[in-house]
This record gives sequence, C-alpha cells and structure tokens, in this order.
Amino acid sequence: MTSRVVVLTGASSGIGRAAALAFAARGDKLVLAARGLADLQKVAAECGGAVVVVPTDVSVRAQVDALATAALESFGRIDVWADTAAVMAYGRFEDLPPHVFDQVVGTDLLGPANVARAALRVFRAQDRGTLILCSSLVGHITAPNMSAYATAKWGLRALARTLRQETRDARDIHVCQLVPGSVDTPIYTSAANYAGFVGRPPPPVDSAERMGAAIVRLADRPRRALSVGAANRLVQFGFGALPPVYDALVGPLMGRLGISRTPTAPHDGNVFTCTPRVDGGPARLGRTAVGFAAAGAVALTSAGALALRKRRQ
Repeated sequence: MTSRVVVLTGASSGIGRAAALAFAARGDKLVLAARGLADLQKVAAECGGAVVVVPTDVSVRAQVDALATAALESFGRIDVWADTAAVMAYGRFEDLPPHVFDQVVGTDLLGPANVARAALRVFRAQDRGTLILCSSLVGHITAPNMSAYATAKWGLRALARTLRQETRDARDIHVCQLVPGSVDTPIYTSAANYAGFVGRPPPPVDSAERMGAAIVRLADRPRRALSVGAANRLVQFGFGALPPVYDALVGPLMGRLGISRTPTAPHDGNVFTCTPRVDGGPARLGRTAVGFAAAGAVALTSAGALALRKRRQ
C-alpha cells in the first residue's frame, strides 16, 4: 500500500469518523476537519499516526479554502478529499423556521460546493485527485418532514454529475458519490426538530463503519456512485415507478419508523452550533415497528410486481 494524503470534512462523528479510522488503519496521512475542535482531537487520537486537525465550517468558504492551504502546507498535496459534513432538520416545511431551512441547505449543498471548489483547484494543479461527496438515499427520493435535507441532497446529486461532466478532460481526477441508506449516527438526534418527536434512522440500519469502509473503497477504486443500503433499490424503485403507491405509504412509514415516540420541544439542534458527539442514535425499533416496515416493503413489492405484470400484458 502507498500512503495517501486524505482530507476529511465532517470527521468528528458518524460516517466521517468511521472513514478517518479506516484510512488511518490503511496508513494514510490525514487532515481532519469539522466544526468541533474537541471531538476532532478525540478522533485524531484514535487514528494515531500523521494527523492534522483543522476546525472548519464547510458552509464558510474562507474556512474551507484555509483548510486546503493547511493540508498543502502540511503534506504538499491532497490525494483524496471526502466530504461527509451534514446537518438535518425535522418538521413540515411550513413549520421549519426559514433560517433553519436555509442553513441546512447552506451546510449540505453549498458546503460541498465550497469543498469541491477548493479540492478541484488543488486537483487541477496536481492533474490528479479523488473527490468523494457523501450524498444520501434522500437525494433520490423524498419523505415528509425532511424538506430541507432532501432539497440539499437532490442539489448535491446534480452538482456531482455536473462536476463529472466538467472533469472528463482530466482522466486522473475523479468525482464520486457515496449514497448511504439509513445509518446509525448522531445526525438524527442532533438534528433541528420541529416535528415534536426525536428522529431516528428507519430500518434497515447500517453501521457508520460500513459506510467508512465504502469511502475507502471509492478512494481505492473510484466510481461514479456507490449505493450502500439493503433497501435503497426497493425504495428508489417505488419512488420512481410507483409514485401513487409510494406517496400513500411514505407518510405512515416515516411517521412510524423515522420518528420515535420520544417527545421534544422545538429546537435548532446542531444546525448553527456544534454539539459534543454522542455516538449512535435511537436505532433500535420494537417488533411492531419492524413489522410495519415489513408490511410496507411487501406492499411496495406487490404493487411493483402488479405494475410489471400489467405492462407485459
């Protein structure tokens, strides 16, 4: 193995932290960035080896540019830049304060744009490099109470595809997307919330470590997109091929599976200020909720089979 220089934005928790540990185990040199210095230092200590820590808010372009400069000053190059920084807000669109909606989009869409701008500037000068943007299944579907996050992730998918088109002239510059399904990370419990109840990842739920390993795979063998999640294809199929069925099911499923029964007062979560990392979230569901998920999957699959049969007749 050859040692790479890897910049990770969003490295203090969740998928970013898991990716940092996976790259460190490989022997890569790391530049870790997120808003919270204390959590970044904890991750750096877990990684060991050659690690540089740079507190960075990806929604602030000057801070992202300073991060790129710090990486170059420390190691002379950037081989891989993976961006997993994200925030989330729960609540109906009309109930979300406009400033919360705007900041979620600012972090989850304009943040990656700032990262891509800085990374591509370095990659063009080097004539090589791999940019990995962490999207979401919600970048391919929509769900009630997640308007800001879905808007940002759909925009991110458009940005990534455009960047791939614009870098076709540089064969050694790669723009990749990781598309996770539900992942057991703190983003659900740290999200802004105007839905009245704490959010949680709907089943099936993957580990952050599986997503971190997927990011390393993309760095090793770049590809346009890597979707990781047992239900991703089924949900995308329902959204695209069976919109009436999907729209009828997604509200009840989201209400039962994506929102817990733990009440919460309206709050801005970590949208504007970082909070100390609390690993994981309320990922475990009772038997009733799991049965509800299975029933929804059966209904979606049955409707899909019926639709395909009618097309063939």
